[in-house]
Amino acid sequence: MRVSVVGAGLGGLALAQGLRGAGIEAEVFERDPGIVARFQGYRLVLDPAGFQAVRACLPARWHPLLDEIVMDASAEQLVLDPQLNEIGRLGAGRTGIVVDRQVLRHLLLTGLTVHTDAALTGYDVSADGKVTARFARRGPATADLLVGADGVASAVRGVLAPQTVPTDTGVRFVIGRTPLTDEFAGLSKAYGSKITGDGVSLLLGAMRFRTPPKQAAERLAPDVTLPDIGDYVRWAMILPPDGSTADPTAQDAVLSRMAGWHPELRALIEQADPDNTALLSIRVVKPGGRWPSGPVTLLGDAIHATSPTGGNGANTALRDADLLRRCLIASAEGRQDLLGAVGAYERQMFEYGAEAVRSSLDRLPAFAPEAKPS
Repeated sequence: MRVSVVGAGLGGLALAQGLRGAGIEAEVFERDPGIVARFQGYRLVLDPAGFQAVRACLPARWHPLLDEIVMDASAEQLVLDPQLNEIGRLGAGRTGIVVDRQVLRHLLLTGLTVHTDAALTGYDVSADGKVTARFARRGPATADLLVGADGVASAVRGVLAPQTVPTDTGVRFVIGRTPLTDEFAGLSKAYGSKITGDGVSLLLGAMRFRTPPKQAAERLAPDVTLPDIGDYVRWAMILPPDGSTADPTAQDAVLSRMAGWHPELRALIEQADPDNTALLSIRVVKPGGRWPSGPVTLLGDAIHATSPTGGNGANTALRDADLLRRCLIASAEGRQDLLGAVGAYERQMFEYGAEAVRSSLDRLPAFAPEAKPS
């Protein structure tokens, strides 16, 4: 069996790793001109299902390394004012496993065949059931299954399910990261909490590595090369729906809304790495009607993009990868035909994927009060 995976995000790479471990040939095609052409590394919280899914997709020999580069998440989830005074609570504290996306992505990339500068333009299914993917700047690739793991603007979905399109919530947010130094020790109670004021919400999360990733890989898995990064604070400011974003830079958009805020909070934003700061929109993709059964399917944000306020986007994509991996192994071992295996995956994925989108939208007004889930 040969599988073509379009998209080198966490879900697509986890699937390719899981298939590779089972002896199934998998190639990854990424539209970016290079694997690190853009920054893709912020702190994520994986729930038990998400962490177990990525663990299952990785070779067992890398499990000690994975355990060394994550940290436990435990936060009270307070609501604070701009002077860091407690004014409420968001609910029960969230627990899980914290991982840096950039570090995890480099781990998942190890040993895979990844073709960059491969923007999909379409695909064709032949009479024998094979699917041939076509690309703008490289030759076609034929496989038994094509998996669209290419995000919210999925080119695969555009052909397979053109009626399913992203919905823009109108909410914008700026996300960035700042090195975690002693200067910000006083912000510890704000990690995992929401700071609210002047119609915006600021969310902070600490990323502390048990061992710096580069050193951990050198000691525990010499065949893996991980980024040389240290502890940091991931921050995100959620702006009002359709709020003005005419500021010169993304950092300016945040600082202009923090007049009179606690000086440590302002310093955190001022000292952020400008190259790793971005203004983004919150778009969702709700699974629509099922497409006809065939050798093409979707995974992750390509079919169920969630609002980041739900904290379940990466978890759901990794769950997809592990489920599809298991279904395809069953097919490769002759326990089910390929279309039956893909159908079994899609039936489950549609159900929990739709729930992930719904629950993420339900949480959005807690961070952007004017947002209305649709």
